Amino acid sequence: MYGLRQTLSLLVSGFIFSASTALALETETMQMKIGDKIYSVVLQDNNTTKALQEILPMTVKMSEFNGNEKYYHFRETLPSKPERVEQIKTGDIMLFGDDCLVVFYKDFKTTYSYTRIGHIENAADLEQTLGRGSVTVTFE
Repeated sequence: MYGLRQTLSLLVSGFIFSASTALALETETMQMKIGDKIYSVVLQDNNTTKALQEILPMTVKMSEFNGNEKYYHFRETLPSKPERVEQIKTGDIMLFGDDCLVVFYKDFKTTYSYTRIGHIENAADLEQTLGRGSVTVTFE
């Protein structure tokens, strides 16, 4: 038979587990549209992402760079906290410096520093969807 202390401990543990599970389910997302393709982006919880969300929705023309990424320079700066990420994964969305939004469509190693914004779920066809050259992308 459980005593009062054990019963309270189980109740508190269950409450903490339920609260943390609920928080995990409330992960912020945005959508990225390229033509008729829509990608879901799981966002990081940081000041850069919060500032980006304040200017959404936005449609931008992203330019090609290095055969592995598309980029767009904002007119204004966003808060940043760059870190050496070492490995880029297909679907990573990051801020380079404090004004350059980058969508990566190939995996590679890097020595550059970025501020993480988010990651595209199901990005297997991203390279094909982005195509060659510049592309118009809508973030919502």
